[in-house]
Amino acid sequence: MIEWFEGTTQPAIAQFIFAHGAGAGSDSDFMQYMAKTISEQGVDVGLFDFEYMQIAKQTNKRRPPERAPKLLTYYEQTLTQTQPNLPLFIGGKSMGGRMASMLACTTKQPVKGVIAFGYPFHPPGKPEKLRTEHFGDIHCPFLVLQGERDTFGTREELKTLAMPKQPSFVWLTDGDHSLKPRKKSGVTEQENLKAAAFSAIEFIKHIVEQK
Repeated sequence: MIEWFEGTTQPAIAQFIFAHGAGAGSDSDFMQYMAKTISEQGVDVGLFDFEYMQIAKQTNKRRPPERAPKLLTYYEQTLTQTQPNLPLFIGGKSMGGRMASMLACTTKQPVKGVIAFGYPFHPPGKPEKLRTEHFGDIHCPFLVLQGERDTFGTREELKTLAMPKQPSFVWLTDGDHSLKPRKKSGVTEQENLKAAAFSAIEFIKHIVEQK
């Protein structure tokens, strides 16, 4: 079931179906902040929980994510609840962004673009186990909003990694996997989160205005 965040000051120009990461659901501070901020700029944002997360909340017990095929099936089903008259963008935080990028390769839905907040390019400490083999099959623009020191793929690492197709990158200053910088960076977490949200909005508006 989608929880919609809709702006109140202007008609929406697009919709963004936004999937959570592996360990925290759609009610996390990160997801709620992004949904609220993006929706206030004229993009309706839909949040949902994968089935394993729904069970975790009902039982109050942490559960690991299901395997990718089941996650993708559920994400695909969620897209049947979208608004038919608005351009469709999909994405997510970490695992959710990876699932969105994989879904964009196979879905029959007219996805205009994919946005990943903290893409998990590889497990921490295992740069040889890349999760980029499907990038060449993503037939729409793909934006990655990545912290510079994200252990799932730092800025320095990603300069050297060969990918089937490069996404567009926005780098968040000194950010970790949740875009949080260290105090010594001189940048606040709030500044990075806002920069990421507005980069996502600019990406969506640019694509919508091209049509």
